[in-house]
Amino acid sequence: MVTNSEVDIPRGRLSEWLAGPLRKNRAIYLKVGLAAMMVNFFALVTSLFTMTVYDRVVPNNATESLVGLTIGLGIILIFDFALKLLRAYFVDVAGARIDRDVGRAIFQKILDMRLDLGRKSTGGLAGLVREIETLRDFFASATVTALVDVPFIFITLAVIALIGGSIVWVPLVLIPIVILTALITQPMMRKLSAETLGEALGKQAVLVETIGSIETVKSANAGPMLAARWDQAVQGHAGASLRQRLVSTIAINMAGTAQTVAYTGVVIFGVFAIADRTLTMGGLIACSILAGRAVAPLGTITHLLTRINAARTAYLQIDRLMEQPPEGPAGEGLRLQHLEGGIEFRDVDFRYPGAAELALTGVSFRVEPGEHVALIGPIGSGKSTIARLLVGLYPPTSGLVLVDGSDIRQLTTTSLRKKMGALFQDNVLLTGTIRDNIKLGREEADDEEMLRASKVSLAHDFVSRMPNGYDLVLADRGDGLSGGQRQSIAMARALVGRPAILVLDEPTSSVDTETESRLIANLRAEFEGRTLVLITHRPSLLALVDRVILLAHGRVMMDGSPDQITRKVSQIGAR
Repeated sequence: MVTNSEVDIPRGRLSEWLAGPLRKNRAIYLKVGLAAMMVNFFALVTSLFTMTVYDRVVPNNATESLVGLTIGLGIILIFDFALKLLRAYFVDVAGARIDRDVGRAIFQKILDMRLDLGRKSTGGLAGLVREIETLRDFFASATVTALVDVPFIFITLAVIALIGGSIVWVPLVLIPIVILTALITQPMMRKLSAETLGEALGKQAVLVETIGSIETVKSANAGPMLAARWDQAVQGHAGASLRQRLVSTIAINMAGTAQTVAYTGVVIFGVFAIADRTLTMGGLIACSILAGRAVAPLGTITHLLTRINAARTAYLQIDRLMEQPPEGPAGEGLRLQHLEGGIEFRDVDFRYPGAAELALTGVSFRVEPGEHVALIGPIGSGKSTIARLLVGLYPPTSGLVLVDGSDIRQLTTTSLRKKMGALFQDNVLLTGTIRDNIKLGREEADDEEMLRASKVSLAHDFVSRMPNGYDLVLADRGDGLSGGQRQSIAMARALVGRPAILVLDEPTSSVDTETESRLIANLRAEFEGRTLVLITHRPSLLALVDRVILLAHGRVMMDGSPDQITRKVSQIGAR
């Protein structure tokens, strides 16, 4: 579960994964800025129109002049409306492009994520990716408009000074008060933004864990425990969000109050200026309108400062993910075109992220190309860990894992895994058709090869009887299929394309004895001439291998033929 202690306050410059998409859209943002400038100029014209009507048209009953001014104002309003539409359109286009580019980069980073550096819970990671929306909303909002409005504060004040003279001091005094209030609340807002995001990720983690394990939650009656976690997460998030809103409201409300005070203050002092004949009635109305507009951008900027803290906090958390080195070689790496199938573990130690003890200690063995080897041993002995290291999911903590004499850390993960077929115990299937799940990652395999692999794994026996066959769309994680059916499809996926190395972890754990016998008969011919690393607790599967490696406590205890290992184990058990 993600806690707010894991969410830090951001520092530093923008990283390339975000700066790059922003640079690509700078032409659009320039157009937005230009449109915002024109809209601000039009706002000044509206005020001057009002002043002219009150000072020139009304006293002289100059109806013809009013018609001309009205036509001009109408043209300006049409252009103002069009520019505002264009500004909103360009901002949305830029936001969509940034969302697309940043989202693509982050998803690719997740695919390339190194598991040995540790990872968040599934829900926490999913929640973190959702923070892309926070960044998009910030850059696709009125950010650029607000920045363009800042210079116009001074231009507006200059116009007020020209029209009303000393009246300009009313908005001029209020502006520093609004800015000071916003700056005072910023340190607390940064802290609360980090806290709110941490609590939100924690809530997301509980939700995803519950939905993803709903059958286990129900069968184990774990609902009350998870409900308590959810209540705690919701309470924490609601409390942090409330504190954040309360603090942000101070600055936002101060800006709104200042806008009202600026308008009424100009009216009050304007009365005395009119009495002194230093200001006309039209000038007073124009100055009061302009005073409100001079302070109005500060309200937008204050709101923007509130949002920028959430955006900066989200940026830092995503940046922490993006800064992690990807799996595979640091440089270009080696791309395998052909794999003979030789495997060697040379004095390998391995520790899982955050684990207190080593999962493997000084493991050394060699598998010749085409050799069939079984890894056996008690639970927690390191068998599945060896499989994960061999597929490149984790690099060894120390020592070497070699494939055809090359350290797998020098090989690109894509080329390595294309030459390997792996079946792990969880048998995860993805949303999509059965065809998609079998040919996953091996698009070059045709339907004939898919059918061959399915027949070997016995998946064809039940898929051929389904109404849609291989085009049946599976639900999330293959829900609706039995454990044995999911395992058969996952095995077909490992066998398709005839990879040179096969790594199978408990390949018959979900099938009955009769099905296992048929499967063994099929696999005996399938494994011919290919390297096999088989992890099993079932003695019947040892008929598929030439050699057995016995592991215990993360170490190699015995290495020999199946008969030799069986005899030694029996002798030890008899003592």
